[in-house]
Amino acid sequence: MEIILNPIQARVLGALVEKDITTPEYYPLSLNALVNACNQKSNREPVMSLGEDTVRDALAGLQEYRLAGPASGADSRVQKYEHRLQEVFNFDRRETAVLTVLLLRGPQTPGELRGRTERMYRFDTLDDVQGALQKLMQRDPSLAAILPRQPGSRESRYAHLLSGPVEESTGVDLASSHPSEYTEHMSASAASDLEEQLATLRQEIAALRQEISDLKSQFATFRKQFE
Repeated sequence: MEIILNPIQARVLGALVEKDITTPEYYPLSLNALVNACNQKSNREPVMSLGEDTVRDALAGLQEYRLAGPASGADSRVQKYEHRLQEVFNFDRRETAVLTVLLLRGPQTPGELRGRTERMYRFDTLDDVQGALQKLMQRDPSLAAILPRQPGSRESRYAHLLSGPVEESTGVDLASSHPSEYTEHMSASAASDLEEQLATLRQEIAALRQEISDLKSQFATFRKQFE
């Protein structure tokens, strides 16, 4: 079966694998925990704002590919979910770490991958990262691809192919496979980030104004000593 994940499915799958490795004590994940993992502002590019219904739909799609589904034997009244990446691909730990970060953060250089996979697998050298990428690229069908080097860049970027062919100009074309939902989530995220940035700027401006006012008062007091 050919696997073509939309951006939401890729995010859900990546989040499940990441949490399995980094926080096994909280895995499998409830729907609420999975939504929070997908919407993290750290280690996610782009940042999304997904709802439970959207994540549930993505899980249904992943279940059709046998990549994820309800956890079996979970001792809990709350339904929990798990990935089945290993059952489908039989990855080693290096391949799993690299593919997971590509799913969560999009195209990256080997240097970026080495730093961002550290919690899942510690690569000693960039050659080790390249080796894992080569194994993904040599799969049939290939699961990763190298992108043309961008102007001024010293390293080429790599992208996963679980979402289909790679657009050479921008990497994986996330928007085209799920345009309306992707735009909606990106717009909500961008608006939220902009509001936070504006609030921070307002606070900094208020602090600067107060500092200037204090300095003026101190200067006026200083001048009076010489009048």
